[in-house]
Amino acid sequence: MQNQFDNKRIVIFGGSGSWGTELIAQLLKTKTKKIISFARNEYRQISLKRKFNNSRLKIIIGDIRDYEAVDEACKKVDIIFLLAAIKHIPLAEEFPHECIKTNINGVKNVVKASIINEVKRVIDVSSDKACAPTNVYGATKMIGERLILHGNSYNSKTEFQCIRGGNAIGSSGSVIPLFIDQIKKNNKITLTDKRMTRYFITLPEAIQLLFTAIKSNIINATYIINMPACKIIDLAEVLIEYYGNKNTKIKTIGIRTGEKLHELLISKTEALNSYIYGKKYYLICPSKKDDLNLPKVTFKEYNSSTNLMNKDQIKELLDKGGFLR
Repeated sequence: MQNQFDNKRIVIFGGSGSWGTELIAQLLKTKTKKIISFARNEYRQISLKRKFNNSRLKIIIGDIRDYEAVDEACKKVDIIFLLAAIKHIPLAEEFPHECIKTNINGVKNVVKASIINEVKRVIDVSSDKACAPTNVYGATKMIGERLILHGNSYNSKTEFQCIRGGNAIGSSGSVIPLFIDQIKKNNKITLTDKRMTRYFITLPEAIQLLFTAIKSNIINATYIINMPACKIIDLAEVLIEYYGNKNTKIKTIGIRTGEKLHELLISKTEALNSYIYGKKYYLICPSKKDDLNLPKVTFKEYNSSTNLMNKDQIKELLDKGGFLR
């Protein structure tokens, strides 16, 4: 990992979020020359600066929708991590134009600025919601993925990759702190559907997926980690066991607009051009590649209804994430 980042200048768009904070923490352990967090929330940015108190970390207040600001941030930069996005599914449904401005137009700005400034590598952080999307957020992330990988077609000095992740436990918007808060305040959890399953990953594991992609010389591909999933009802019951009591209730409220019962990380179509990469990763190539010398995946699709954790495994994951202490 260190060789990839030695003496490098790195920009993280959306650097003050959960993923960005963990990424910065791990990058500061390397010999990186400069880390720039670009985000529009000034309070989070200042908090980030105070948290790390490191001269190698610089903050820029800016909006990914503003091309001039993005272009200025990309000057003399070696690596870009693109984490900025509007992610809240119901809000994206309510304000689709705003979601498009950030998740599509913002990505276009980064692609253009990185090519013009001859950035060496751009890594886009996408979502399982981008796979066969059923909501505005997922659809914009899917188009964002396509825009990023299309950047490789310009024959520039810039290389583009994507990673597709699941729910990072403890990240902003995660259902886990929401459930804990509901138990403490109302002694009740609201659950959309008892059949629902989701992927979960710790933040350090999510960042390792980013580092796996950047170490690789396989460009024009989307990287995915083989991650466990669980039934949300099992997750809720584990949290009730720890934070609740015999009177804690679970109320089913119905699936929200655009929600899926099970998330996809690799669709049936994508599985045709998907490969096993190392011990715990997969990669999706936009078209068939016979020169990769990698084994093809054997599943028809990769969704969250399989490889389900039992309650003991859920407890172990929650404990690892710091939620059962």
